[in-house]
Amino acid sequence: MTISLQYYHITVLDPEESLGFYRDTLGFEVVNDVASGGHHWVTLGIPSQPGLEIVLSDPHGGRPQADGDSLQELLVKGVLTNVVFRTDDVDATFEHVRASGAEVLQEPTDQPWGPRDCAFRDPSGNMVRFLQAQPVAQNA
Repeated sequence: MTISLQYYHITVLDPEESLGFYRDTLGFEVVNDVASGGHHWVTLGIPSQPGLEIVLSDPHGGRPQADGDSLQELLVKGVLTNVVFRTDDVDATFEHVRASGAEVLQEPTDQPWGPRDCAFRDPSGNMVRFLQAQPVAQNA
């Protein structure tokens, strides 16, 4: 049996505004853009990983009003989603994303558990981390 990730939903306040971060800054490509019932979601593909996608959607899309309100409240607080992307050069990624004007949460740091990572907030307040695995030490 083989299991792989198809897509991951990221709740955002405004999918169109979030394209500036995910498409324009990070380089994802729009695969699908759908408006339905006053709501909007955008599916983005990761060019280096065909078949893996993220979906940006507003808090109320497909949900009862009260659930969407609760989700939006958590999103505005910045405690809803933590997305982690892998990169081959966390320092270059950090400089690129910082130059876009994204809010920096953590500069590149070597973590005691192994990776080097950094963190930003997307336009909706979601934490977005970029991780670079450290090379595995070879036995001499």
